[in-house]
Amino acid sequence: MDINWVPAFAGMTKQMWQVYILECADKTLYTGITVDLVRRLQEHNTSKLGAKYTKSRRPVKIVYAKKFRNRSVASIAESKIKKLSRAEKTKLIAA
Repeated sequence: MDINWVPAFAGMTKQMWQVYILECADKTLYTGITVDLVRRLQEHNTSKLGAKYTKSRRPVKIVYAKKFRNRSVASIAESKIKKLSRAEKTKLIAA
């Protein structure tokens, strides 16, 4: 084994994943995950990289965000939030 080999991830800091809920201009809610919430909000509002759903409902604003240690846990939380009713999502946002 070559002792000079360094894994590609060496020295990287662990990323925090965030689950977020956006409120669209038409008052609908959109849920997603990201490691960079500011960049992702900008993408949703201005670029082709935003979700298809939000492109026709701009501008969008962040109404909820929660951090998670890894993508797996964040994805599970995102899935659970997407299954909530609008009333339940509203309660989560207000909490």
